[in-house]
Amino acid sequence: MEIRDALFRQLLRLADDCLVLGHRVSEWCGHAPILEEDMAMPNMALDLIGQARSLYAYAGEVEGKGRGEDDLAYLRSDREYGNLLLVERPNGDFAQTMLRQLYFAAFMEPYWREAQASADETLAGIAGKAVKEMAYHIRHAGEWVIRMGDGTEESAQRMADAVEALAPYTDELFETDTVTQTLVAAGLAPDPASLRAEWDRTIDMVFSEARLTSPEVRYPQTGGRAGLHGEDLGHLLSDLQYMQRTYPGLNW
Repeated sequence: MEIRDALFRQLLRLADDCLVLGHRVSEWCGHAPILEEDMAMPNMALDLIGQARSLYAYAGEVEGKGRGEDDLAYLRSDREYGNLLLVERPNGDFAQTMLRQLYFAAFMEPYWREAQASADETLAGIAGKAVKEMAYHIRHAGEWVIRMGDGTEESAQRMADAVEALAPYTDELFETDTVTQTLVAAGLAPDPASLRAEWDRTIDMVFSEARLTSPEVRYPQTGGRAGLHGEDLGHLLSDLQYMQRTYPGLNW
């Protein structure tokens, strides 16, 4: 695979992860359980959407076909999205939302940290800002996972249920293919599989304090990187893309 094509596809994958999860987190705006979280959740969503904008804009430059960030975000079908299945999972209750955030941030923080050494200066620059944001997301989500896991009987059960629901989607974080292998060989991006040990340490540390146990995942749920998504993403995109598809080319 050519390096330019691999870089374009990886930029889209990362951007799709951030956009979809950012939209999911934004759905809590006005609905969070306490006022503090009603402010924190939109801010985390803005972190992710900001990362998505930078990645889409650069992806458009790499592709060289005149598509900008809005075209790539709003004018593709669900099968053209390469986001992880984890990030498109419905919010569920607050326990599921915070665990999903922890799982994702615990992977992306070391990913962005290593990407700062990328031979691609633009990607390294995006990583330099994003790594700080993901470190905060780990702290924020981790504190909630601990608070709920080691809390009341009901909160502990909700968090245990969240682990059972979301754990099958975590293996996809570490999948490699020709895209990632091409970029690793060129010194442009980290190998996802190499980040598994650090991710495990972060999750184990939080789970230990939260009195949670990671289950054995017998049947990992994958396919998002190849555009194989469930109906949840279709519903999300129908909301996310409504304005651009109803009023093509609309500018504020």
